[in-house]
Parts: sequence; structure tokens; C-alpha cells
Amino acid sequence: MPTTTTSTDTEATAVSVVVPTCGRLDLLDRCLDALTRQTLPGPSYEVIIVDDEPNHNTLHLVAGWRARTLDRGPRLVYVSNAGPHGPAAARNRGWRIAQAPVIAFTDDDTVPSPTWLASGLAAFRDGVDALCGRIEMPLPARPTDYQRDASLLQTAEFVTANCFCRKRVLEQLEGFDERFTSPWREDSDLHFRLLEMQATIAHAPEALVVHPVRPAPWGVSVLQIRKVAFDALLYKKHPQLYRQKIRGGPRWDYYVIVAALLALLAGLAASSKLLSTLAGAVWLTLTVRLCVRRLTGTAKTPSHVAEMVFTSALIPPLAVFWRVAGAIRYRVRFA
Repeated sequence: MPTTTTSTDTEATAVSVVVPTCGRLDLLDRCLDALTRQTLPGPSYEVIIVDDEPNHNTLHLVAGWRARTLDRGPRLVYVSNAGPHGPAAARNRGWRIAQAPVIAFTDDDTVPSPTWLASGLAAFRDGVDALCGRIEMPLPARPTDYQRDASLLQTAEFVTANCFCRKRVLEQLEGFDERFTSPWREDSDLHFRLLEMQATIAHAPEALVVHPVRPAPWGVSVLQIRKVAFDALLYKKHPQLYRQKIRGGPRWDYYVIVAALLALLAGLAASSKLLSTLAGAVWLTLTVRLCVRRLTGTAKTPSHVAEMVFTSALIPPLAVFWRVAGAIRYRVRFA
């Protein structure tokens, strides 16, 4: 599908907003509603929607918003991303065609506040290379483990759901590393490269983006664990910063759990009651401790408790598997 654009005015574009999307029409519709209601004058910004799963429904949605906002802006652009797929590649496709000297990034499942762009640009003073806004993720009084983990975005130093960067800086860095094909660690990689080039990164709490936690299927933590493989790539590129800002050392608790599980299986195979008993006790104790930790402060519904019991038994071996797989794939000593 071709790139489609429209312009409402000849006024210079101050900021370009890049939004990757992948078939989530209801979420994108909500995001576009918020982006077209910015207090910043419409002709002074553009919104670039990069479709990572190109289809006519997304194109028609963007065209509908363009028709509704033609008289007040902003400029709306639809881009189909035929590949390589992933949010890093989609963001690169977006910022490279942007008209403005400042690029703002957010996601299709966010709701930027009306003053998001105005506040971000106000804080983007001379000498600032990149800027982070504030993320809010409303949670219920008793969140699930998944919701609590997702809410950690609120305290992250740098997230692409709410950041601004000068286009010339992105050109220097050659944008996002497209080897990060899942929405995991690609923002940390950009952040670390900004730090390594000694870029000036500002913070603007007034530039608010609300990021509701999306509904997730039962057992979602098991489905997401494969993303751990990208930690190996991030570690290979930035070993010191990874240890400083992501994880200070290996997940020894997971390795001990896996070792105990293997010893248990070996004991059963060898009909060794002593080995089976000792290894089983270690595995059960550490697995229960993991489950209790994940349940502390979270919902205690029967479904959620069952989910924590089930996934706590699977997460350590799967996490170790994907960490090792990442180390092999990216040829780095990573544990």
C-alpha cells in the first residue's frame, strides 16, 4: 500500500509523532482521538502511523480521521511497513520520512494528554538532544501480576511510549536497532546509545501519556518469556549499562531451580530416593517462594492464584532456555 499524506497548512512542522501499529484498530482509534485533540496548533505537527501489519482497515481508519480533522489539522500520514517487521523497524520507517526536526514517539495503545506535545516541546530547549515524558498506568486496587509488572513503565528512565528526540540525533545513531523484532529492550538500546554518545536527555513530567494496561490472556507471563532472548543482544552491545540499569547479575535463583529440577528427574530415572527427595524439596521450596512473591500485593482470585501456581513452575526453565538461546544466537557470554 502506498504512503498517503495530506497537509492542512504551509506552516512549518515543529514535531512529528510516530505511532507504530499492528492491527489493533480500537486502540489506534482511541490514540488518534487523543492525538488530534492536542492543544498544539494542528498545522504545527504531523502524526505518522506506521502499519506493521498492512491492511485496508487501518488505512481506512486513518483516512476517516484525516477527513474529520482536515480543517484543523494535524497532518496525518499512513505508511505501510512491509518488513522487516517489529516496532524498531516501524519507528525507523516513520521518523525517516518525518518533516519536523523533533520526533515524538508513542504507541497505538496509549492516550496522550491534550498538552502532551506542547509540554514536550516547551521542555525541549536548546542543547537538549532527547526528552522523556511521564507515563501513567491506572491499576485496580488489587492488580494482577501481569498488570503490576507492566506498570513498571511508570518508573522507567526511557520508554518509547513517551519520548522525544531530535531527528539529527536519530540520524547519527542510525535509529533503532531492527534486530529487536519484539517490543522488548529496543527502547533501552536507544537510551544506552544516547548515554554512550553523551547526549543531553531531559525529563518533562508535564508531558503526560496515559498507558492503560491491555487485557492479557491467562498465562501471559509464559507467552512473554521468550523476549528474554533479546536481553542477550542488549547485554552484548552494552554490558556495563545492562548490569547497571537492567540486572546486576544473572538470575541465579532460576538456575538453581532448573538445576534442582534436573537433579530430581535424574534421581527418578536412577531410582535414587535420596537424590529425588533432596532435589524435589529444593525445587518445590524455591518455586513456592517465587509464587508467593508474585502473589504478594496482587489479586487473590481463584483464577489468578491458579495462574501464578502454573506459571511459577514454568517460568524458571523457560527463562533459562531463552537466556541460553539468546546467548547462542548473539554469540555472547550471557547468563
